[in-house]
Amino acid sequence: MAKFPKVREQHIAVFGETGSGKTVLVSSFFGPTQEGAYKNDLWDLVADDAGHGNRLYKNYLGMRAKAEAPLPTRFEATTYYFSVKLKGGDNDAAKKRPFDVLRLAWHDYPGDWFENEPSTPTEKDRRIDSFRSLLRSDVAILLVDGQKLLDHRGEEHKYLKSLMFNFRHGLLQLKDDLLEDGPIVEFPRVWIFALSKADLLPDWDVDTFRDLVILNAAEDVEHLRSTVAGLIDTPAALSIGEDFMLLSSAKFKLKSGGAQTVDIDLTQRIGLDLILPVASILPLQRRVQWNDKFDIPLKVLNSLADGAELLAAGLAGGKFAPVEKFLAKMPKAGKALPILAVAAQLVGPKLKEMHEQARAQNDYLRATLTQFKRDLEQGVDDRVIRNPK
Repeated sequence: MAKFPKVREQHIAVFGETGSGKTVLVSSFFGPTQEGAYKNDLWDLVADDAGHGNRLYKNYLGMRAKAEAPLPTRFEATTYYFSVKLKGGDNDAAKKRPFDVLRLAWHDYPGDWFENEPSTPTEKDRRIDSFRSLLRSDVAILLVDGQKLLDHRGEEHKYLKSLMFNFRHGLLQLKDDLLEDGPIVEFPRVWIFALSKADLLPDWDVDTFRDLVILNAAEDVEHLRSTVAGLIDTPAALSIGEDFMLLSSAKFKLKSGGAQTVDIDLTQRIGLDLILPVASILPLQRRVQWNDKFDIPLKVLNSLADGAELLAAGLAGGKFAPVEKFLAKMPKAGKALPILAVAAQLVGPKLKEMHEQARAQNDYLRATLTQFKRDLEQGVDDRVIRNPK
């Protein structure tokens, strides 16, 4: 009998106004992994829907070969499914791993739906149905358009306040429908503000971006947080205005002598390699932090990082010797979820040691997840991503 691969699915929801670069981002996330020269000795990335995969790769090739950015989609909610298929499926380590495939569901919510009122009852129903599909997301990414920040130089507050209002107003429009059965348990609990087109602001790091948002729109961020908190069960388990990152699909620059012609350097990307770590590792870390700080019902903990035990088991490994030493240092609340606590606290030299050990043992799952965690650490060190302490 054929053996079916075990799948662990993680979800991200990407929100951004029209022209903020959502289509370019997802195309540049997927496209490079399909090139013949691309090498990854741990896993392969495939699009579960061949049509979506071909369209995204075509977008990427258009940027690479013709310097043509893909046209933005309008009024079209799309979910892209990508599978990280681990290698080494026939070795002993693979037979014991909790899953073989890490699937990423990337929900793309149309910017037009935050900027315009629905024109028909049918369109309103489509918005509600599309948003409900986002409620399974582990992480939400809210794009702040770097080009619009440049266009509003010296008056960035006008753009940021408008952006926050549009997001908040869009949620309020759906509030009655979403709360039809009471406060929502399953919901994106980690909302990241991401500077898209970060290549346009080469002197900025994530702290520069964060400071700009807080200086110009702190009250608006809090209003957005209050709106989201009003939708969910246990709003203490919610992060908005704490996580920031930089994103850039490529380096875009005008060609000399041609005002409308651009060069697109797809090798100069920022933050896209953190998408998989953010979707898989960040919810697990946040679940442990919130479990330590707050008295959160188990149903909420399970919903905000559903399947976290599988990720933690794959990350920490059942036979890793220093587990007891980690537990001895954990506060009482953390011991309620020992495998999660151990996995979340793997950092620095110990994390590097575990990654090297996993590679030596051909444990592709543990090597992949420890690499994701190392990538997050490097992103913090490089000031590409910022998370609360």
